[in-house]
Amino acid sequence: MNAWSRRNFVKTTAAAGLVLPAAPALAATDPRAANAERRAGPTDGSRADDDPLGIRDQFPVTEEFAYLNTASTGPLPRPVHEALVAYADEKLSYNDPGSRGRAMARARSRFASLFGADEDETALLFSTSDGENMVAKAIDWKPGDNVVIDELHFVTAFVVYRELERRHGVELRIIPSREGRALPEDYDAYTDDRTRLISVAWVSNRNGFRHDLPTLAEIVHARGGYLFADGIQAFGTFPTNLHDEGVDFACGNGYKWLFADFGCAPLYVRREHHEWMRPDRFGHGHVAETLPEHQYRLKTDARKYEYANPAYGPIAAMDAALGFLGDVGLERIAEHTHALAGQLRQGAADLGMKLFTPPANPSAIVSFYHGLDPDELGDALRAEGVFFTYQEGGALLRAAVAMFNNRADVDRLLGVIAARV
Repeated sequence: MNAWSRRNFVKTTAAAGLVLPAAPALAATDPRAANAERRAGPTDGSRADDDPLGIRDQFPVTEEFAYLNTASTGPLPRPVHEALVAYADEKLSYNDPGSRGRAMARARSRFASLFGADEDETALLFSTSDGENMVAKAIDWKPGDNVVIDELHFVTAFVVYRELERRHGVELRIIPSREGRALPEDYDAYTDDRTRLISVAWVSNRNGFRHDLPTLAEIVHARGGYLFADGIQAFGTFPTNLHDEGVDFACGNGYKWLFADFGCAPLYVRREHHEWMRPDRFGHGHVAETLPEHQYRLKTDARKYEYANPAYGPIAAMDAALGFLGDVGLERIAEHTHALAGQLRQGAADLGMKLFTPPANPSAIVSFYHGLDPDELGDALRAEGVFFTYQEGGALLRAAVAMFNNRADVDRLLGVIAARV
């Protein structure tokens, strides 16, 4: 029996959040909240349905819109906006330039603490694509090697590995999705002793399908390869520990579910890879010590991928955003958003929509084929203040349920569709 088949995938995903309490039951009672009384709202429970996590007032976008588009871009919460203003004010007056370095150190520490990494395994890059390119270029590819991905991955992966095919004779193996999934048995069938890398979108941008990383890690490690996870649709949506996930590399930008900004993308590199994995570019950011005769001792941990001046504004946003997420609690966020996404999925199914998101899927993204005129439906949704994303030329509608969303937001989307079916 293969190593991966010994794992009970159903139990794993259930433990990750498939069976969840209904959203109205999740009133703000977490003792870690900075202001529990304010966030809990009236004691008669009248606010629970409207604001289950007690944070809607931190997102001004909710005052007018049903913003169901965080899978595209997350709106700024007030604490992050305030951090960006403070950064701009400091740059205007230059009264505390040391605040930039302190924010960077806090952001690194907060990311590592929140997602189960060590600080020396964490680099702050500029984009998720930076991370995937650095990993792909660090591997010593030989003609006949292969990399395995699935068709639910983000477009960057296809571009990166098609170039590997063209330049190095590496075979790109693409797993077709089955009913909105790419399962461990599919990956097991597509990998062999020449598989150097499995790369996945941890949570797919297309339909929210969430991979079981520990099982994939077992599959690829048994063949001597590595596992890379694009975490941009995962980080901030559920509690996790990168050490326990078994992933070798993971990267995700701040502008979606972390509610930070463009330009700061934490990269995780498991410590055992620091010695062999070399940067693909170099600069003054690598210098750990200046030696005589223009010689330098370079950094050897994950900071060696931070080759240039960091983007201090986005880092200030990341620092504040990670602090905000930590206060709210990733477990509470997952319980609320996954339950609400399940209600959205059921509501769409009840209206006869063809679901692209598989059932019992622990993520906050729901995609379905609406079967309506996309221009007319899009105009109607926008007129009602509903933010969403079209894919596949408008045939596929993707909605993303964030921590600030409530059942009224979901009902606004479903109500527009119901009026047209």
